[in-house]
Amino acid sequence: MPRGDKSSYTDKQKRQAAHIRSGYEKRGISAAEAEARAWATVNKMTHGGRISGSGRGTTTDQSPARTGGRRGGRATAGRSATSKRKADSRKS
Repeated sequence: MPRGDKSSYTDKQKRQAAHIRSGYEKRGISAAEAEARAWATVNKMTHGGRISGSGRGTTTDQSPARTGGRRGGRATAGRSATSKRKADSRKS
């Protein structure tokens, strides 16, 4: 199988990659980079292409999909860890 061949991926994995890719494109990432990142995320979650069927293979690891939402934007990146703790303590 040549590199980049997506035939061993399930329909669900292809849908996941398309959804992740569109999210990256909305954030302003180029189409080629978004495609590469999307498949990297799917591979990390599902451990590569799998044979379809109920209960086959290992369970999916959802943590790579969640990290994007947990990482902050510019405002968070500009703050130091100390100031973040101070801000959090003031909120409560």
